[in-house]
Amino acid sequence: MTSELHTLSLTELASAVQLGTVSATEVTRAYIARIGRFDRALGSYLHVDADGALAQAAAVDAARARGESLGALAGVPIALKDNLCARGMPTTCASRILEGYIPPYDADCVERLRAASAVLLGKLNMDEFAMGSSNENSAFGLVHNPWDLARTPGGSSGGPAAATAARLACATLGSDTGGSVRQPASFCGVTAVKPSYGRVSRYGLVAFASSLDQVGPIARNVRDAARLLSVIAGRDARDATSADHPVEDYEAHCARETKGMRIGVWRSAIDGCDASVVESIDATLARCVSRGCELVDVELPYAEHALAVYYLIATAEASSNLARFDGMRYGLRVRSEDLRATYANTRQAGFGVEVKRRIMLGTYALSAGYYDAFYLKAQKVRTLIRRDFDQAFERCDVVLSPTAPTPAFLLGEVKDPLAMYKQDIFTLPASLAGVPALSTPCGMASGNLPLGVQLVAPMFEEARIVRLAHAIEQDLGWDKTPPDPQS
Repeated sequence: MTSELHTLSLTELASAVQLGTVSATEVTRAYIARIGRFDRALGSYLHVDADGALAQAAAVDAARARGESLGALAGVPIALKDNLCARGMPTTCASRILEGYIPPYDADCVERLRAASAVLLGKLNMDEFAMGSSNENSAFGLVHNPWDLARTPGGSSGGPAAATAARLACATLGSDTGGSVRQPASFCGVTAVKPSYGRVSRYGLVAFASSLDQVGPIARNVRDAARLLSVIAGRDARDATSADHPVEDYEAHCARETKGMRIGVWRSAIDGCDASVVESIDATLARCVSRGCELVDVELPYAEHALAVYYLIATAEASSNLARFDGMRYGLRVRSEDLRATYANTRQAGFGVEVKRRIMLGTYALSAGYYDAFYLKAQKVRTLIRRDFDQAFERCDVVLSPTAPTPAFLLGEVKDPLAMYKQDIFTLPASLAGVPALSTPCGMASGNLPLGVQLVAPMFEEARIVRLAHAIEQDLGWDKTPPDPQS
């Protein structure tokens, strides 16, 4: 059975460990072996904590032997995007400026994983400081899409999505600022959730844009993602933006009826996509109608400004947040003749091209004489985007659109930064509004490339999108896995 352990879902594995039909140690060894065998071709891991993972697994097995109750993720091997702090493991954000940094504490979501008896495998590759849509901006190498190694897995959570799809982790945690768990999930054929802003604590998540960043689960199926979300969600006093809102059993909503749900169809988003995306979305809508769902056309008039708004707000906040990386307290330090030169040379050597670009854009937007014209105006339009969703939800329960306009593109294919930014055109509005959004597979394009559908709900209504996504998954019969990657 050991050779087949990686095929079991999160819920199946947790049940098997709790029942004692398999040990957490067996499961962990199976995953470590797969990582060693296949990740050389994929590049999804930056750090594998084999000894630590086996020690955690042994502790789970010992607790079970003593008759103690285990958590909801008993013995499940989970890996973390490398911008989530985990005690004793490097946290680099895929940047030279943090190379070798080991935090002395756990992020809140990591604490919750440990409390739920999960096993932490290691840290996953990403676009540097979560800035990118293709995972080509990592200082430590590319991540490849397991469905086609010549293609991008998406970004910035390319490592988590690729590792989940390739069965190199049972599930993963990523971060989503403008689409960074949803777009990679679409490209890699897995499910990901961006929770409502404040639903999951940001404590221990290295900040990119503080009013947008969210921790989100990536899993093989909707049920697994729902259980993982229930584990990591909840109020945390260490995060001032954390919401004191009851946490639901999201997994239970997978069994709820979808008949009568009103699906808001963002038609203008669908019509401008690749033909394979349009076809798969239309087929998904047809299956929803056959389930008794009602389709309602909705428009988000201010969504067309989301790209500009996002790249003003996010870069401005990045400019402020990344000022702390100056070589003085932790991470890289390039010693120079004076303090100012040390700052400049450290940042020049430590930050990559895309990070420097966004810091410069954000600094400009915040500068005297431009703040009102750019940053302040962007915040006002952000409010209008939020109102678009409020008005749409008066007519529907969930807004549906593609997750991405195309299937996964070739690595190196998109060279223009603006063209790359447009990859997140459908995920940005929900991020700016702070509402929950989920991506789940809805079909395949030619070349055996997965496609994703995005579902968006009102604040703290994650249960709605879990319910509908599970129905979409069941109707599609999604059970596809990529071939094991070969070097």
